[in-house]
Amino acid sequence: MPEKEFRVTSLPKSSLRLDVYLARRIQSLSRAQIQSLIDRGQVAVNGEVKKSSWKLKKGDKIWVQYAIPQPQKLIPQDLPLHLLYDDEYLAVVDKPSGIIVHPGAGNKKNTLVNALLFRFPQIKGIGSEKRPGIVHRLDKETSGVLVVAKNLYSYTDLKGQFKSREVTKTYITLVWGRMPQKEGEISHPIGRHVKDRKRMSVQTKKPRVAITFYSVLEEFSGFTLVKVKPLTGRTHQIRVHLSVSGHPVVGDKRYGPKKTKIKPPRLFLHAQELTIRHPATNEKMTFVSPIPSDLKDFLDQLFSKTD
Repeated sequence: MPEKEFRVTSLPKSSLRLDVYLARRIQSLSRAQIQSLIDRGQVAVNGEVKKSSWKLKKGDKIWVQYAIPQPQKLIPQDLPLHLLYDDEYLAVVDKPSGIIVHPGAGNKKNTLVNALLFRFPQIKGIGSEKRPGIVHRLDKETSGVLVVAKNLYSYTDLKGQFKSREVTKTYITLVWGRMPQKEGEISHPIGRHVKDRKRMSVQTKKPRVAITFYSVLEEFSGFTLVKVKPLTGRTHQIRVHLSVSGHPVVGDKRYGPKKTKIKPPRLFLHAQELTIRHPATNEKMTFVSPIPSDLKDFLDQLFSKTD
């Protein structure tokens, strides 16, 4: 394992955190990876192991032991893939719940991207190395329509459509309680939670504009079936907005109640409809995914209880 030494000769301020300094000096490692090295005792300042928050001064000598992470190749896998549409420019997938869209930390296999690479090897190198062909995403537990670019021209065009808010996305969700109006708009800015980086929140230091439109489809005893159209595409936007409004998505363990009397099969959030402009023909195209059987059965149970 390689070792490296640094001597602090200049600082932007009178002092600087150890992890921040090393993240600037070792660009092959992320700040999280550097913090992990520090926690494991693989970093020393003037011969002593210090914490990530240790403030450096001019003249300090830093010793680091680390391995340069090697990029892992994505492995094509012959996994089930339900296509709603497919041509030389794009593919539209009906994503089931429980499938992660693209590989990440701890998830290198069994993702939608692994399946796409097996079915469409030509997408390799289209866009991000870890997310070939992916122009938008759905959460692991969210099911429904997702479009994939199959060449660079389509990738650029579709990314532009999402950025300019030309794409129309429609979700079906079941929420706790009754919405205050039959239709409305939720427009709280969203960003990373100030303390929990895995959560999105309206309590954030870097708020970004987030707008969600909703309309009530049906009301049950204690629940409401809602159609949701997010204008923007922030991470967890629908879940956060509905939670902040006091009506979290049923089955949402992150933004909803921890313990409930009912037992939904999963997060009740389904991307039912997606309208895009075809990159080659400019034709408006709408793709629809029916509500999955597990969610439909759960609705039928609720409906029978309200009769």
